[in-house]
Amino acid sequence: MQKINVLGALLVLGLMVQCKGDKKSVNKVESNAPITEVTESVVDTTPIIIEKPENIKVPDGMVWIPGGEFIQGAVPQDKMAMDHEKPAHKVKVDGFFMDVTEVTNAQFAKFVKETGYVTVAERAIDWEEMKTQVPEGTPKPHDSILQPGSLTFKKTKTSVPNLYDFSQWWNWTIGANWKQPNGPGSTIKGKDNEPVVQVAYEDALAYCEWAGRRLPTEAEWERAARGNKSESIYFWGDDDSILSQKANTWEGEFPVTNNKADGYEQRAKVKSYPPNDFGLYDMAGNVWEWTSDWYNTNYYNELGAVNGPVVNPQGASTPYNPNMPYAKEKVMRGGSFLCNASYCASYRISSRMASSLDSSLEHLGFRTVATVDMLTAN
Repeated sequence: MQKINVLGALLVLGLMVQCKGDKKSVNKVESNAPITEVTESVVDTTPIIIEKPENIKVPDGMVWIPGGEFIQGAVPQDKMAMDHEKPAHKVKVDGFFMDVTEVTNAQFAKFVKETGYVTVAERAIDWEEMKTQVPEGTPKPHDSILQPGSLTFKKTKTSVPNLYDFSQWWNWTIGANWKQPNGPGSTIKGKDNEPVVQVAYEDALAYCEWAGRRLPTEAEWERAARGNKSESIYFWGDDDSILSQKANTWEGEFPVTNNKADGYEQRAKVKSYPPNDFGLYDMAGNVWEWTSDWYNTNYYNELGAVNGPVVNPQGASTPYNPNMPYAKEKVMRGGSFLCNASYCASYRISSRMASSLDSSLEHLGFRTVATVDMLTAN
């Protein structure tokens, strides 16, 4: 089935939703948000898997994340936390294996070579399908625009007074894809160890199937990112003055000037910064990472209403975002090289954002996980 980049199409058609008012109200829960049936994943008295079973070998390139109970969501002292990171709630997850790094260009290239897979951003656009994902009556763009491509970032020449209109720094770029992540003329040659980007959700799933892995749930991702820092804003603690030593982010005036205090302006090689407690690299900054959870603005409120910890939550059963009503979105985690304190500060552990299933961007990638059940079934 052909897919299109919904976010890119919305940009092209001038239909971007521009959020107004206070930043924390952007993801405020709507009273008409659909119920997500969170109770399906609770009241489970089965003991969780904490330690790695002795008979299972750690897969190459992965590390064991011990199971346990933790508080998911914003910590009390986090002044940057957004409404959709609250309320914090108790969660239990089984132990699992996770990739030490984000999936790299070299790893994704091997997958493509062995399977012949063609990513969403490389496929022809089907207007009939696009019409189902934009407001009724939207006129068809000219054929010169309806060409395979993806979203690329552009700096602005002057300060931007309205940071809620991100069409100011995102371009729909024909020819942008995982091999040309910044558009025609760009390349991944010599960048084998950088994270692969311009991968839509479907692309990430295809890689997972080939690798015998899956995407992490949002709860698994946060458990892994938090490590032993149960009450910290960042994976290293609460001190934001050492951000440039810990993560690849935007330092300077966004989106005008990046002073590269952390050493990079765009994507960095994996393992360029210190790992967290569990030995995972780039769980803050570099590129966003797909998770398997639907994004639903009501979900955390439902989790917060549950008595006792939620066990192995799988996310909302339905997507819902009043700011992007025509898009079905998944949660992405970790922030990227474009995150800045003035804009999103999404290098915080609890930070979460959403992206439509068929959106691919130059700052969005993924990493995979494997569970005990998956490995013993092989």
